[in-house]
Amino acid sequence: MHKPLLAITLGDPAGIGPEVVAGLWPDRRLHELCRPLAIGHPAILRRAVELWQTRARVAEIDSPEQARPTVDTIPCLAVGGPETLEIPPATVDARAGQAAYEALVLAAKLALAGRIDGLVTAPLNKAALWAAGHHYPGHTELLAELCGVRDFAMMLYLPPDAALAAAAGLGVVHVTLHMALREALAAISTPAVVAKIRLADQIMRTLKGTQPSIGVAAVNPHAGECGLFGDEEARIIEPAVTEARAAGINVVGPLPADTLMVRAAAGDFDAVVAMYHDQGHIALKLLGMHRAVNVTLGLPIVRTSVAHGTAFDLAWQKKANTSSMLEAVRVAAQLGSTGK
Repeated sequence: MHKPLLAITLGDPAGIGPEVVAGLWPDRRLHELCRPLAIGHPAILRRAVELWQTRARVAEIDSPEQARPTVDTIPCLAVGGPETLEIPPATVDARAGQAAYEALVLAAKLALAGRIDGLVTAPLNKAALWAAGHHYPGHTELLAELCGVRDFAMMLYLPPDAALAAAAGLGVVHVTLHMALREALAAISTPAVVAKIRLADQIMRTLKGTQPSIGVAAVNPHAGECGLFGDEEARIIEPAVTEARAAGINVVGPLPADTLMVRAAAGDFDAVVAMYHDQGHIALKLLGMHRAVNVTLGLPIVRTSVAHGTAFDLAWQKKANTSSMLEAVRVAAQLGSTGK
């Protein structure tokens, strides 16, 4: 069976990303899922290999077609100049932001050209990205611009396991993402909610193979309590759910957020549409922090990522947990094999 060719970016060199990649590489499950290659500074990756004390050799390549990965060989497309090697660990540094940016841009261009089947990203530091002059809230928005799309979303996804009743796992799609809470509330609109419901339906159809069930979160406590605690539910969210249902999507809501995720974990829903970042992130990460995967929806390419950040408090101490990266590769391999 064809194994998809997946590029794994190292993310911020000062963070935990290079360690996660180097630590996962000897795991045979990675190679059973895909043909992986790394994108980043080879010397940084060699430092991470030395930290883990594995037998892996970093082999610089000039094109993804040259990749011949094994548990002992890490093909690496080199990006970043010698200044990358001067970056101190666990530090917000513009040079690190630039290195992460260059790796992501290269991976996206390769995916758009059809030369790889998808990309999996280690975390970047948003402050470092901005310090390098790239003013994006994160991977999601930057990738959307590179791909020329406006209708996109981030889904935090928990693959199937014994803790979830849903056979296809559980996805949480966010209407708003990386912005201040007061700005997020102002950004919630009926068209935005409809768009995210559609994206949730599309991705979960692919992952489930049949029509999914989607629950939409309210934004106010008790879903507004008939308008006592706010009118966003009746004014914005209910019309969106009605429109999506009329289009044939199996969706209900708005539902109180405090019980919605309990019902979703019990199998009532395959996906949840959350109104803002922490409404979805906190609940899903409590269900499975180290197994959660970040999936970008609406792109013409496959992109997944770990669900954690650069972890400066743990970086370069051989404390990296590789579980989320393995799951991110697993999901990317599934989507890359099915054409999303």
